[in-house]
Amino acid sequence: MSEQQGPVTRTAVVTGASGGIGAATARLLAREGFTVVCAARRLDRVQALAEEVGGVAVQCDVTDPDDVARLAEVVGPRLDVLVNNAGGAHGLDPVETARVEDWERMYAVNVIGTLRVTQALLPALRVSGAGIVVNVGSTAGRVAYEGGGGYTAAKHAVAVMTETLRLELVDQPVRVTEVAPGMVRTEGFALTRFGGDRERADAVYAGVAEPLVAEDVADAIVWMATRPAHVNVDLLVIKPRAQAAQHKVHREP
Repeated sequence: MSEQQGPVTRTAVVTGASGGIGAATARLLAREGFTVVCAARRLDRVQALAEEVGGVAVQCDVTDPDDVARLAEVVGPRLDVLVNNAGGAHGLDPVETARVEDWERMYAVNVIGTLRVTQALLPALRVSGAGIVVNVGSTAGRVAYEGGGGYTAAKHAVAVMTETLRLELVDQPVRVTEVAPGMVRTEGFALTRFGGDRERADAVYAGVAEPLVAEDVADAIVWMATRPAHVNVDLLVIKPRAQAAQHKVHREP
């Protein structure tokens, strides 16, 4: 992306931007004055989003090295904000009977995808002189729960990767942060987890009057990303008031 004359245009990349937290984050970053590179597998959806926010659409599967290389080419030599949001959960089976393919898919997207994109864009983040990486983790990256072995393993890995990268870049002009949401009701997360089973997806939120929504998490991400360059918000855990812990959720009768 070519630099404009005059003040440097601030740019941001959001992966998994085709819906939910990613799309909400792209919209809010655009309102804050960023040119947003909206990256996701579903090109039609990110094209519509990019047109809406005055950004750039890139079709990108974060597990595909060629796609990630193309994303880096579009971004160019300078980047201010990277939001690694692409991820997701598949299945809610016990470890004993879980599908290995589900675990592999979750690890590939949540962990290896985040790694690929971060490696590809770190040089551009350094050039900005005040770059920031915001990894979208989860409270599942801190607490185990029955049936969540594959997802919690992946999100624990994201948490440790974030902590390790922060140590390794302590002398670099790049901040490394994580936002860890709890129960967030978006149009796709639970449906994806249960293979499109609407009844099971809806049951996740049954009786919870006010789960988080995508805009709540986006607000947290953008707040983190727009702190002064010397301020690093290592970890921000955000949950609805009704969720005291992974296993403790108040549900109305």
